Amino acid sequence: MARTLIQISQLHKQYGATVIFDGAQVAIQDDHKIGVIGRNGAGKSTLCRILLGEEEADAGEVSLHPDLRLSYLEQKDSFLPGETVLQFLMRYSKQEDWRCGKLAGRFLLKNDLLARPIASLSGGFQTRVKLCAMLLREPNFLILDEPTNYLDLKTLLLLEEFLCDYPYGFMIVSHDREFLKKTCTSTMEVERGEIVLYPGNVEDYLGYKEQQREQAAAINANLEIRRKQLQTFVDKNKAKASKATQAASKVKMLERLKPIEVEHSLATVKITMPAVETRKGVALRLVDLSIGYPGKTIAKGISIDIDRGQHVAVLGDNGQGKTTFLSTLAGALKPLAGEMRWGHEVRIGSYAQHVFTAMDPAVTVHRYLEKAACSSPGPTIPSQAILDMAGCFLFRGDDVDKTIAVLSGGERSRLCLAGLLLAKYPVLLLDEPTNHLDFETVEALARALRGYNGTLFFTSHDRTFVSLVATQIIEVRDGTVALYPDDYGAYVYRIEKEVRDEGADLRRSAATAAGSPPTSVVRRERQDRLSSARNRLRTVEKQVSALDGQKRAITQQLSEQPDTYLPELQQRLEVVVNDLERCESEWLALTEHIEALTNELGQKAGTP
Repeated sequence: MARTLIQISQLHKQYGATVIFDGAQVAIQDDHKIGVIGRNGAGKSTLCRILLGEEEADAGEVSLHPDLRLSYLEQKDSFLPGETVLQFLMRYSKQEDWRCGKLAGRFLLKNDLLARPIASLSGGFQTRVKLCAMLLREPNFLILDEPTNYLDLKTLLLLEEFLCDYPYGFMIVSHDREFLKKTCTSTMEVERGEIVLYPGNVEDYLGYKEQQREQAAAINANLEIRRKQLQTFVDKNKAKASKATQAASKVKMLERLKPIEVEHSLATVKITMPAVETRKGVALRLVDLSIGYPGKTIAKGISIDIDRGQHVAVLGDNGQGKTTFLSTLAGALKPLAGEMRWGHEVRIGSYAQHVFTAMDPAVTVHRYLEKAACSSPGPTIPSQAILDMAGCFLFRGDDVDKTIAVLSGGERSRLCLAGLLLAKYPVLLLDEPTNHLDFETVEALARALRGYNGTLFFTSHDRTFVSLVATQIIEVRDGTVALYPDDYGAYVYRIEKEVRDEGADLRRSAATAAGSPPTSVVRRERQDRLSSARNRLRTVEKQVSALDGQKRAITQQLSEQPDTYLPELQQRLEVVVNDLERCESEWLALTEHIEALTNELGQKAGTP
């Protein structure tokens, strides 16, 4: 039977005049796998800090069960200078080396990596180390605040796979809708000072909210019709002695007709991309290019042609050189060898994480956008167009007079992106533009960039964003940079397969190192692979069912409005169809894989 591990009652918290929580309450049980959503600044991270004891509520009560063993993914690095991966894991968790090594294998931290200094690892591998350290403390409830930021796809898939198999509860704050869909069975929304916990994933919850709004609006419309009918009767008959009693009765009925309060949707991000000058031909030509730093080559032999108007996703594991490649394209790094030629009269706009942290804190939102607009070629951009762009990124009314110093990370990101769009660059280079943005802003930006008629190079770990935007893929891997021959769905599937295969190889190596007889090692490895494949198959079957339901629902919406152009629904349908095809392909591959393994083990295919 599920136990309540965390009970929040009448929680109040505010910063200055900004109210974060106003009497919020929620009960979290030990089997809850919760995806936490809400706009930037709504209080998601504040809630996490309160639960962890890092911040105090102004009022209210937070009760923790005596058996609660809470653990969280630390954002700060607590590594000692020169400390190896294994040394850190043992020190942090106070566990023996074999136990640390066994769990590290779940995140593909192989034996040679365990002996390396943590400082020599890429950011993605350092995050894997911190995940292991968190889990080695044997918690029974996890708190993960934006765990997907800066994770490469392989690490993201490893975390996703682990959480799907995790036997206890957790709470994840994330803007990555795909990640939440695949890992969480409940949804918590933090908004308007309240906390709402819904027993369904994020797609189900958003659909439920929309349905509730539509039902309330329909009931209110009928109530309004009834109210007018009653009011007409009262107005006609209140002065007539023969009808006075009936009129008085109708007045009482009018008083009882209370409309349902319809929760107005919060301001929605709707981004309009200004058109840029279009030209035909090659936007970028790379000939035998080498990239890197003095004394260190990251990749070489790069020969690629990109036509104008292409939207290119630059993908690969962290530490492979994606940012180095974009920095070279932007001119921040000089090529080590070879040739890089941009098309005629190309202007390049760049976005990177360091850009919005270096913005002048004294400048206002409006002034920043005015400066950006002044750099645009052609006629002067009207002041109203600048305000309209500010409004697209939720800077409305007095918000445009705020200084950059008081803006959150998400607000600075939005402002920086708004400035890039106003400048009308025909080429955009965006390095992780989705970090610090809530998923509604992420998807609005994706829809806008999909309609951008310029040339785009970008990196992102957000699968929905990449699916919506990319027309081509460049993969940065093992010292090479090359066009990927297939679409994004095929790329994700290949990485998922690599993760599964690497995990199987690692388990086989660990068993062999432990001195198991070869036959036992092979059989145990096959049994592990079979169990893992069956677990994955169940997950994929659920995904196929959910995606098929979404496809039918969107198709029904479109069929009900055949004469209306609904670009957002059309684009959402395309993403769902692509995801469905990828999942169905994986389902077929898993089915064949399971059949082969069961035959090798002499089991029946249905045996669990």
